[in-house]
Amino acid sequence: MFLASWILGVAAILCCVSWFLLGRRRRRQGEPPLENGFLPYLGCALKFGANPLEFLKEKQKKHGHIFTCHVAGKYIHFLTDPFSYHALMRQGKHLDWKKFHFATSAKAFGHGSIDPAEGNTTENFHQTFIRTLQGNALDALIEAMMENLQYVMLQSRAPKLQSNAWVTEGLYSFCCQVMFESGFLTLFGKEFNSNNDKNLSSKQETERAHILNALENFKEFDKIFPALVAGLPIHLFKSAHSAREKLGEALLHKNLVKRDNLSELVTLRMFLNDTLSTFDDMEKAKTHVAVLWASQANTIPATFWALFFLLKSPEAMRAATKEVQRVLESAEESISLDGKHISLNRKQLDDMPILDSIIKEAMRLSSASMTFRVAKEDFTLHLENDFYNIRKDDIVALYPQLLHFDPEIYADPSTFKYDRFLNEKGEEKTDFYRNGRKLKYYYMPFGTGIAKCPGRLFAVHEIKQFLALILSYFEIELVDRDVKCPSLDQSRAGLGILQPSNDIDFRYRLKCL
Repeated sequence: MFLASWILGVAAILCCVSWFLLGRRRRRQGEPPLENGFLPYLGCALKFGANPLEFLKEKQKKHGHIFTCHVAGKYIHFLTDPFSYHALMRQGKHLDWKKFHFATSAKAFGHGSIDPAEGNTTENFHQTFIRTLQGNALDALIEAMMENLQYVMLQSRAPKLQSNAWVTEGLYSFCCQVMFESGFLTLFGKEFNSNNDKNLSSKQETERAHILNALENFKEFDKIFPALVAGLPIHLFKSAHSAREKLGEALLHKNLVKRDNLSELVTLRMFLNDTLSTFDDMEKAKTHVAVLWASQANTIPATFWALFFLLKSPEAMRAATKEVQRVLESAEESISLDGKHISLNRKQLDDMPILDSIIKEAMRLSSASMTFRVAKEDFTLHLENDFYNIRKDDIVALYPQLLHFDPEIYADPSTFKYDRFLNEKGEEKTDFYRNGRKLKYYYMPFGTGIAKCPGRLFAVHEIKQFLALILSYFEIELVDRDVKCPSLDQSRAGLGILQPSNDIDFRYRLKCL
């Protein structure tokens, strides 16, 4: 036994030595500074994963505005100078933004490749999302979300709102339930027809039970999403695998066609799946699971942070409440609990610069997205003052959290300032500077360039709707007004808005209207 252990130990040491001598990448002339790390395959992954922002700050201080890190088998060139970001956007000939995203989607959600070059489908997914999440299509989504949010807040949760008693819940749990249920109804419609259904109440209860069950499956699957992106097979996570399959079953085309008020996005995606793809029924459903995840995974934590910072800042709360009242009065909308819902259109929601600033500031403080481009071939990346050689299949990445916490751009960057994105006139502020130079890129929670999140406008509007309705219908407060801001869950770094490491108790009750 001892001899076998000794032999295995020696073999492991020899493997590590061999990797160190032969397998480690050597920096070539003209390439960025290189950080291989000491662990085979993993490289710098553990240090990066523990706290990406601090890790990159340390390497930036050591190497300057561009450096290469070996992370989980990939070589990633981190570009940290915001004045050179445009250089990355110009490299469409040499850099591919689709390869990483297509591969990640297939790996995480379990459908076949959605890259038209692979032959499974000829659908241009990016154009589908642009067509159905922006322009006139956005107006319809906003209208539906406004109605569904009020249904979920006031009718679906009615048993909790009896009398004027305070209801205590976890803030993240509350945001999660309200946004998931409302968003699900907005995109995937309803099982009931509210206009002529005699058993409406019973069917609404059944529908809500189904959606809350979908929420539990979503959370179970979402917990291991970072591991899937990192390349681990989902079969290692039995409960998450089961949850993903159940979500897929719920979103099979044969089930979706029975629902009323499907969004244009889902209707078009169903048509294109049926006419342009060779996917089987479950693979088609899993492309809808991808849509569901994309619509919720970042919106839910962004909603939490916006409401949490509002609750922690009396000044922000007063300013936001006053703005919502102004817009409601201008729209001649009255707040009541007699079943008549508030209706605010896109133009009216866009006339809320304070709420917009609050949402931006909350997302600046919680966003840890990463912009990826994969090198199609060996090429030279020309930056503002330098140029560097990049190898084929390497990744060039931007990590905007470095930008968002740069004290030269944002004074006291770790502090929430509700009016940070407002100018002296109370309008949207777009002038931000670094080293005395105006920045083109200063706020990037949704990525940038052609790969910028196509659903970003809907996401911001639905968070704004949520906040406006909460401020209109409810009295809200933290149970512990001195509670500390929860830390960010770093396990999701690179994927978007970070979740809080723990929930925060708050309480709410209907206003006496």
